[in-house]
Amino acid sequence: MGNGYQPLACDLHDYLEIACLHHYRLCIELLDGGRLEAEALPTQTAPSKEEFLVVRDQQGEQRLRLDRLLAITPLTPGASFSRVVLGRGQC
Repeated sequence: MGNGYQPLACDLHDYLEIACLHHYRLCIELLDGGRLEAEALPTQTAPSKEEFLVVRDQQGEQRLRLDRLLAITPLTPGASFSRVVLGRGQC
């Protein structure tokens, strides 16, 4: 897989699918220390097998590689889960 991509565990991937299905607004924490708030859109898989979460924020749509995500926290009221740690790193 390209660029040392590490696939996300299936049980963690389920949380992203729920967020995308319901278009949850998320607080997304990145492994590099970055953070953004955005609406979850569908996930995508590149030909190289890298997986991405597509999100929309005030700047438009962007793709976030799943192995670069530290955690997601739904901001949408009534969400079916709370903060989920997806990647390696310190909280």
